[in-house]
Amino acid sequence: MNFDSFDLHPQIAAGVQALGYSTPTPIQRRAIPPVLQGQDVLGLAQTGTGKTAAFVLPILQRLVKNTPRLHPSPRRRADARVERPDPHHLRNAGPPDAPT
Repeated sequence: MNFDSFDLHPQIAAGVQALGYSTPTPIQRRAIPPVLQGQDVLGLAQTGTGKTAAFVLPILQRLVKNTPRLHPSPRRRADARVERPDPHHLRNAGPPDAPT
């Protein structure tokens, strides 16, 4: 079995290959397919066996397939508003009992 058998998005598969990985570890072989199908998985494996990739690769797969593209802000002025929001817009952002 290799990572191609998981049918990952081409960009994800290319990233895995670029990092030099070709054969999934036992925890990856057992965890990735059910996670890709939306099932919950509880895995236990020693440090350094690829647990992080076993849950990150399906997350990336889901993000690539289900997340709309992010759009950059159209103007620098809009960027400034995102970076430094107007306090007027934040006055109701606190807890319900916070003074406004």
